[in-house]
Amino acid sequence: MKKASMMTMAVLGLSLIFATGSVHAASKTHTAVEGDTFWKLSQKYSVSVDKLMKANAKINPLNIYAGLKIVIPTTTTAAKTTTAKAAAAKATTVTAQSVTDQAGTIHTFSKQLSIQATAYSGDASENGGWAGLDYFGNKLKVGTVAVDPKVIPLGTKLYVTGYNSDGLPTGGMIATASDVGGAIKGNRIDIYLPGTPAEVSNFGIQNVKVYVLK
Repeated sequence: MKKASMMTMAVLGLSLIFATGSVHAASKTHTAVEGDTFWKLSQKYSVSVDKLMKANAKINPLNIYAGLKIVIPTTTTAAKTTTAKAAAAKATTVTAQSVTDQAGTIHTFSKQLSIQATAYSGDASENGGWAGLDYFGNKLKVGTVAVDPKVIPLGTKLYVTGYNSDGLPTGGMIATASDVGGAIKGNRIDIYLPGTPAEVSNFGIQNVKVYVLK
């Protein structure tokens, strides 16, 4: 009986080890190579940029260097189901709202934010090694906006209004959250503005309305 008990305990011990291993298998580590970005890793591992940035909150997305250890969160079926249910529940509580742009087009939105906005140009002095490009490697253009992904997820479509600038569409514009910046934290956005850094500095800090489009 004693031997049988010991064998039973051993089996239970192994079961616990394997069970523990399955819990820790919820994420894995990627060793960065030159040129890696959260966007490239999101495509490689089929995980959203937002989840990558949340799993690596202490990593500056503009300073990913070779050898850096990056946590890659994995998505389980249960997690997907829970997320889907939560999203569905949230969707049913959002009141249908819309905003009309200068061309008369009606856009529905899920959230309205009052945000402080600054502006930046495509000059290398403001973008480091990313001169003229957004976080995804796309050319900067009117409608490119840098955000804090913890407040506005990258890739989100926006309608921005309330600014005062000759270099931007009059009255408001459709924009995409496709860039980030070291100083853009919290309730702030940075709007790409064609022109020289001196011209951009005249934009200053402005209070704008940002509508998160559906």
